[in-house]
Amino acid sequence: MRIDDKKSNTEFSAQDISSNDNPPQHIPVLLDASLRLMSPKSNDRYLDLTAGLGGHARAFLASTGSYKTACLVDRDSSAIASLNDLAKMGTRLIHSDFLQAINQLKQEQQTFDLIMVDLGVSSPQLDKPERGFSFMRDGPLDMRMDQTSSLTAAEFINSSSHEQLVHVIVEYGEEPIARARRYAKAIGEARPLSSTAQLAKIIADAHVGGWQRIHPATRTFQAIRIAINQELSQIEAALPILPSLLNSGGRLGIISFHSLEDRLVKQFFNDQAKSGYEAELAIVTKKPISGTEDVHNLRARSAKLRVAVKK
Repeated sequence: MRIDDKKSNTEFSAQDISSNDNPPQHIPVLLDASLRLMSPKSNDRYLDLTAGLGGHARAFLASTGSYKTACLVDRDSSAIASLNDLAKMGTRLIHSDFLQAINQLKQEQQTFDLIMVDLGVSSPQLDKPERGFSFMRDGPLDMRMDQTSSLTAAEFINSSSHEQLVHVIVEYGEEPIARARRYAKAIGEARPLSSTAQLAKIIADAHVGGWQRIHPATRTFQAIRIAINQELSQIEAALPILPSLLNSGGRLGIISFHSLEDRLVKQFFNDQAKSGYEAELAIVTKKPISGTEDVHNLRARSAKLRVAVKK
């Protein structure tokens, strides 16, 4: 079993991707707050490291008009295909995880005035049972953000040791160790597993005590997804590089969706604030903007937006 599968990033132009010119309708998280705090101006160069369906990108580029100098990154091939309309306007698309992309852009000595990072799983990924991110509707245990990666959730679950499962559920699912051990034991006894409904039922059956709003499997699904997509390690490695991609006065906006992501972003911003004259960034949001302020998107409730500006 491997969780370090990597692939070379791939750049796309309009002729390389599907001819779907009608962009899908998508309500981006905390869009109003992002536009307000990031203050896009005409001709600003825009970089979106988690472009998804382009909800943030289209709004920012409508303000800057800088379609031909913008760069949009996503590891999901479906997301890249949905950005065909922007590619036809000259926008650069990179099919890659954001860590590979920023290392490439740094090597190319590219700099931008606006950098947006919207972490977490996109609505289309959650809504498609075949992607295996959610147990609301049964689907295969997949959970890959990049469909070209070889390691699926099923492979991870079926090949991991009891100790590995416990570690992931505790570390990335933030479950108590006694509960994680029960879940891991139940998973081990029921293997091989192939569907989201199977996994959710096994965890629910192993759960001790009642539950109401939050299904017992929620955090374990989160933990497995984080593990196979290397989400936290990518964030941790990417954060120190981001200031080098910003022009002086450029702004960086990061939206996180759970405490593990936000802890890394908060610590990075705090380290910048404590660095004095050596700091590369000045913090714009002393406290994060909460997703509860986003009346347009109910899925944004757990989101937090933090913004900084390059000195």
